[in-house]
Amino acid sequence: MKLILIGFGVVGQGVAEILQSKAEQLEKRYQFAPAIIGVVTATKGALFQPAGLDIAALLSAAQTGSFQHYPESVGLRRDMTASDMIGAGSADVLVELSPTDLESAQPALAYCRQALDAGLHLALANKGPVALDYHNLRSKAAARGLHLRCEATVMAGTPVMQMAEEALAGCAIQAARGILNGTTNYILTRMEEGMSYAEALAQAQALGYAEADPAGDVEGWDAAGKVLILANALFGSRLKMSDLDVSGITDISSEDIAAAKAAGQRYKLIAQATPNGGSVKATRLPLSDPLASVAGSTNAITLETDLMGAVTLIGAGAGKLETGSAILSDLLAIHRIANAT
Repeated sequence: MKLILIGFGVVGQGVAEILQSKAEQLEKRYQFAPAIIGVVTATKGALFQPAGLDIAALLSAAQTGSFQHYPESVGLRRDMTASDMIGAGSADVLVELSPTDLESAQPALAYCRQALDAGLHLALANKGPVALDYHNLRSKAAARGLHLRCEATVMAGTPVMQMAEEALAGCAIQAARGILNGTTNYILTRMEEGMSYAEALAQAQALGYAEADPAGDVEGWDAAGKVLILANALFGSRLKMSDLDVSGITDISSEDIAAAKAAGQRYKLIAQATPNGGSVKATRLPLSDPLASVAGSTNAITLETDLMGAVTLIGAGAGKLETGSAILSDLLAIHRIANAT
């Protein structure tokens, strides 16, 4: 399986590290021997080698901040764009790892469409394309006998999509609600321990959980993108961001936290998707709710089903290796299905 990676930041490097460290195991257990043949970034440059890039050298060059430090080899090109690499016809899968844009999803969406037209499968950690254009991408992939996989877009490596679509196959999922943003959950946890909102946010930023501009997290938009993905993938909805009721945690005070605690409740930013719509709201949960016990940067989701009742999945919602593991899982699924047919 030959891969093109768009983006080689934390997650891209995590994918590369996993493919390098698990190469022997993957080949022995799954007969899976992937090769990264192209990488495109906004800041480090681009590399394309049809015979496969050396992952150790690729990671070393990335650490310097520039692919100019990647050693020369026969056939290596440094001048190709993502579109050029897709059009070269050498790859099997496009792995989209660039930063998410929930307004237009570009340029990632254009690359995904081009890749499907060129016969490439898709594995995405970038939420934008599947949040804003899921049905068109899914239809285009199905028409060409290709696979669109997006496990990493909702809860990093915690397999919510696989659980919903495979482990719970046969069940009707009636609703999905969860804690889908680790930054806000970390802040609310620290506030319950006595910090002010400002102090908890500053600590989250110092630890790398929150960006310098945390609006996407604390105002609920990151979680809202995940609601769109869940609603469109699980329920066949065609929701847009404007259809969602979205608010964050910026208006939650220490007094609010204390009042909830006194009542035997706990504030969580709850993202919910149903067949009829979706929302993101700071919500007081009773301590008996499984989601109420999820602390720190951990994510969780409860799927309401007709046959199994409520099924809750708890796990990491971010991280280099955690998100990289979801990409690996999607690549293995594509490999398994392709071999079966």
